[in-house]
Amino acid sequence: MSRTLRLDPVLIQAVIAGALSFAHLHDLAAAAGQDGWKAWAYPVSVDLLLVAAWRRMRTDTENRDAWLWFAIALVASLGANVATAGLLDLNDVPPWLRILVAGWPALAFLGGTLLAHAPAPAEVPEPPEPAEVDPVPEVTVERTPDPAPELPPAEPAPEHEAPPAAPPAPAVSVPPALLDHAQKIANAHQARTGAPIDTATLRSHLGVPPALADAITLQLT
Repeated sequence: MSRTLRLDPVLIQAVIAGALSFAHLHDLAAAAGQDGWKAWAYPVSVDLLLVAAWRRMRTDTENRDAWLWFAIALVASLGANVATAGLLDLNDVPPWLRILVAGWPALAFLGGTLLAHAPAPAEVPEPPEPAEVDPVPEVTVERTPDPAPELPPAEPAPEHEAPPAAPPAPAVSVPPALLDHAQKIANAHQARTGAPIDTATLRSHLGVPPALADAITLQLT
């Protein structure tokens, strides 16, 4: 089966830009004293480090090392392109540039090793799919209402209530002076204890017979 080859303008542009950058890096390396196959290895090293850093940034956006090495490779590529644009005499390369070109392989090796052995971001496991459960049939439970409790018959209300019986009149007459004295004793007892005085206590204070003490108590209340 034949396949139609489609030319993508973006891909063509990328190939042209990559070729030009590759040539600039080669020319700069050759001008810095790296002849033969070594001059061709420099652009490969720079571009591979750039791609490796970019791929690490795509998989782990929070990896600072990937951003650092991407910036280093990008500066190396842009520096070579700018240097070969007529701003630098390739026939008389300064010593500092020769030092940078000579030290690039070690720097690129370090960056590639760190990017290759960087820990991969932890993948969040997808939650398991819930198991299919057969629907439970609806069951309607009818409850018989409980019978209302029987109330006891109401007692008939009394037609009228008899008034409380009045206390019986004392059978023994109490002298007014004794009654006044008993009243003082009762008041003092109630102020001291907070309760009215009883017959036995009143009798012990007055020294009177039980019948007379009962009559005095009735009159005090």
